[in-house]
Amino acid sequence: MLRLPPFEFLAPRSLAEAVALLAERGSAAMIVAGGTDLYPNMKRRQFEPAALVSLRSIPELRHVEGTAQTGLTIGSGVTLTQVSQQPLIANAYPALAHAAGAVSTAQLRNMGTIGGNLCVDTRCNYYNQTYHWRKSIGFCMKKGGDVCLVASGSERCWAVFSSDTAPVMVALGASVCLEGPQGKRVIPVEALYRDDGIAYLTKQPDEILTEIRLPPVDGLRTAYWKLRRRGAFDFPILGVAVALKLAEDGTCTAARIVLGAVESSPVEAQAAEALLIGQKLTREVIEAAAQAAARPARPLDNTDMSLSYRKRMAPVYTARALAQAAGLNGDQAA
Repeated sequence: MLRLPPFEFLAPRSLAEAVALLAERGSAAMIVAGGTDLYPNMKRRQFEPAALVSLRSIPELRHVEGTAQTGLTIGSGVTLTQVSQQPLIANAYPALAHAAGAVSTAQLRNMGTIGGNLCVDTRCNYYNQTYHWRKSIGFCMKKGGDVCLVASGSERCWAVFSSDTAPVMVALGASVCLEGPQGKRVIPVEALYRDDGIAYLTKQPDEILTEIRLPPVDGLRTAYWKLRRRGAFDFPILGVAVALKLAEDGTCTAARIVLGAVESSPVEAQAAEALLIGQKLTREVIEAAAQAAARPARPLDNTDMSLSYRKRMAPVYTARALAQAAGLNGDQAA
């Protein structure tokens, strides 16, 4: 049985108290919300913090406010179950509700939070193993070693960012609020990430992601498709988020296509987006955009299924997501 290492559990009652505790404890402390990703990592000794600052008892982080017309604010402590089932989110931002409901299992969605999913640790077959397994093959660059075991000639870590909700947030044009000892700042959600398997977040360790701000719907059509081996449990090995705006005659006036689980950060397929603007979304136009969307995806052999299969599925899932968002068929998101 894997056991947690010893640590001090701190349960602040306010955001200000949590920020103060993080500043006081410095690098010895980590933030925990639902703990559905952090606690297993701690059991595998990927993280061994001396203290955990819990966000569970902070009511300021558990709000959903606004409307589809004015935009929505979601506290980072709102659970994934709540995001997936909240009527306003499901009606106005269906791709976000679907993505939140596609994370793991019902039990973990009841504990896991939207903020935690946006900040979930990157994953790799050589990293997400027990301490003794990792020791037996030589520790990887992400924890304990100095070589990336996926790409030994590389100077960087290629662990994959596997959040379901992050690609959707990028496609929606959301922003996030970060609060720390230096004050509060608001950044576009895509600016939260960098393409590095180790330092994958631009958020500072003493900053807390407090809320997510969604823009007004304003005619936006969205979809999210997820590829995984088991339909009711696994992390994505490919996620495709799409957001479109169509004129009355069906011409596409705005488009964002964002791929997840193919690199160390969400990947926006800008060349594919450009192919859609000013076009009516016929099957042929969608297929051309889907092929273009697959080109920036660089999957490596470090997650489930073969990299060649995941690469081949990128245009397939992009086409399905685009067709669903455009209302060209009755398919339901996978």
